[in-house]
Amino acid sequence: MAIASSLAPLFRQSVGFDRYNAFFESALHSETAMGSPPHNVERYGDDHYRVVIAAAGLSADDLDLQVEKGVLTVCGAERQVDAGATYLHRGIAQGAFRLVFHLADHIEVQGATFENGLLIVFLLRVVPDAPRARHIRIHTPDDGPSRRQVNRH
Repeated sequence: MAIASSLAPLFRQSVGFDRYNAFFESALHSETAMGSPPHNVERYGDDHYRVVIAAAGLSADDLDLQVEKGVLTVCGAERQVDAGATYLHRGIAQGAFRLVFHLADHIEVQGATFENGLLIVFLLRVVPDAPRARHIRIHTPDDGPSRRQVNRH
């Protein structure tokens, strides 16, 4: 499915948002992987978020968190199982997993905790002060040789 054509009206009057096309495209084609642990994405107030991942049978050393280019990746090692067990029902995921969360602009990972089988990743929206307005000078042929300048006021 080509989503670029359906979002084309949005891109006509915006610059630099083309990465959202890739984000929506990946969201439309992703499926919840079997064996991925259950997780919540929670919001507290306007700027605080948490990702809570149920990592049954794992320790903090079995988990790896990385943030790169606005993407939070959480990986878990394969859980150790009792080789002598005969399972009558297998409801706890045992394989390695990888969860990927695309972070919006200005969302920063503040830290993480692991307690009672729950990995909690704390996120905060940190919006920088608005940049100062800029005045763009329009040059005319009477100005002499064409010079491209941006005057900041």
